[in-house]
Amino acid sequence: MFDVTAIGELLIDMARSGVSDIGSPIFEANPGGAPCNVLAMLNKLGRSTAFIGKVGDDIFGKRLKNIVESSGTDISGLIFDENVRTTLAFVETDEYGDRNFSFYRAPGADMMLREDEVNVDIIKQSRVLHFGTLSMTHDVVEKATLKAIETAKDSGLLLSFDPNLRPPLWDSMDRAKQKIDYGCSVSDIVKIEIDELRFLTGCNEINKAVEIFKTRHPNVALLTVTAGRNGSRAYYKNIYAEAPTFLNVKTVDTTGAGDTFCACCIDWFLNNGSKEIEEAELRNMLIFANAAASLVTCKKGALLSMPEISDINDLINKNQANE
Repeated sequence: MFDVTAIGELLIDMARSGVSDIGSPIFEANPGGAPCNVLAMLNKLGRSTAFIGKVGDDIFGKRLKNIVESSGTDISGLIFDENVRTTLAFVETDEYGDRNFSFYRAPGADMMLREDEVNVDIIKQSRVLHFGTLSMTHDVVEKATLKAIETAKDSGLLLSFDPNLRPPLWDSMDRAKQKIDYGCSVSDIVKIEIDELRFLTGCNEINKAVEIFKTRHPNVALLTVTAGRNGSRAYYKNIYAEAPTFLNVKTVDTTGAGDTFCACCIDWFLNNGSKEIEEAELRNMLIFANAAASLVTCKKGALLSMPEISDINDLINKNQANE
């Protein structure tokens, strides 16, 4: 029934959007949360998706429910909790659109999803389960996430993992590293940011870090490494490709760029995971994913800013014409 189901955080990104008449910062409430950002892009790519998670029974939770549902994602696995509030993440950006987060999550609803609240029937009807580490920062939601992963493995699903490391949310960076290592150990698809890869492997040299990763996690069929303005790399079986990012766009906010990229790679894997491919095909995946990620940075927020396929292809064609 579903191509991809994701479990994890659904929250409000409070993005800095100006200054008031008296000099106070103004924040704009945008829907967000990495797993649902990924699903929103997959919806644009024509995939059927579902989400499992928890929000507060409050104005933000109800708004998020309506937005995610209207984006095309099934929300029968979304739980409302009267006792906790929807998680908020205040986001400020620098001149390059890079972000600084302040989380209001002590507790937030996303971290209170219980094991018994996980809708396993949704997972069993899916092809891929996607998850990250924000749903493993605390014991309650970690147990729920592990149940989802075990259900997926028992049901023969592909697993997709994005660490999405947020250091302020961890009481121990050693524990964070353990959870990233676990996520990689059970997954077929891993999208990791270059600094996360360095953190995980303890190696700053990218090629050596990749070799350490691949030795430790031979189960990963598709590994992608993103480096923001410096482009991305992909490792599929014995094939390697890299592609530059698209710098000829007006970056406003980088929130959701990695999630957009991740969604494009999941979509590609669903189409090509059982095929023998050439390096050029893997590079085309990166070009498409980089273009999509670049376009989402042109607007504030992520979930409502996912680009259309036609816009992605237009950007690619424009760049090729200028080469």
